[in-house]
Amino acid sequence: MISLKQLNYALAIEKTLHFKKAAEACHVSQSALSTALNELEKQLGIQIFERNNKQVLITENGKLVLEKAKKIKIELDELLQISHANKLPLTHPMTIGVIPTISPYLLPKVLPEVRQKYPEFKLKIIEDQSHVLVDLLRNGDLDAAILALPYAIEGLMSFSFWQEDFYWVSHKDDCPSQVDEITSEELEIDKLMLLKDGHCLKEHALAACRLQSQQLGSDFDSASLHTLIQMVAGKLGTTLVPQIALDQLIHNESELRAIHLSEPGPHRILALVIRPNYVRTNEITLLRDIFKAQLSRVCK
Repeated sequence: MISLKQLNYALAIEKTLHFKKAAEACHVSQSALSTALNELEKQLGIQIFERNNKQVLITENGKLVLEKAKKIKIELDELLQISHANKLPLTHPMTIGVIPTISPYLLPKVLPEVRQKYPEFKLKIIEDQSHVLVDLLRNGDLDAAILALPYAIEGLMSFSFWQEDFYWVSHKDDCPSQVDEITSEELEIDKLMLLKDGHCLKEHALAACRLQSQQLGSDFDSASLHTLIQMVAGKLGTTLVPQIALDQLIHNESELRAIHLSEPGPHRILALVIRPNYVRTNEITLLRDIFKAQLSRVCK
């Protein structure tokens, strides 16, 4: 009879494409993992993986098996969580993914309040880019993900808790005097620096300004808003920053000015994203309400 242990081993191999690494992730010996996989393939009558000394490949039939295994794993995980859903809220551990352009600015503002209200709640945070978190969420490796919308989340559910605009940040010597609003047409595009490709913040900033990436004149790409701010402080260009990050990024930078980008908004929406029929939806809505209340209080 096929066991859940066998399916978990197969999913670990799919993730790593390496038997030794999969065994380490599952905390078993490589021989035990190989034996379990061989027995699974024998029971199914098909080969899931092609392997040799150099690589591991997934067969076409193997892809179908692994897709079914993922669905079984998600259903089992959610079955085991039904009992937790009927207990006091936020007393059972939860794993949430957060993108790097949100986590350092959101979490310090909201988690102290969550901890104060629910001291027994254990939250594990995984930080990565949007496409990675969406895959982890779909595969059942996350309870939820905190993303910036719009983003492709077809088949998933979102609970928005914050809407915000971008602010143009420049050195005060490069900023027009007595200006509180600026349009995208007034920006000097050749001086505008944004995050490198792959960050949805860049796509949202470009969309707010109705620009294409190839129109940017700067040759500098960064993976960090903090780095961009330091470049601006050095009079090397300007950048766009979301409202939620302003206080941390320019708090100690007296030489910088932040001016609201006067384009139709909101320029991005922050949301908790979950799988449909996730059994702890009531706890997600509880977190959403806490996030919304805290941000309304501290981001003015």
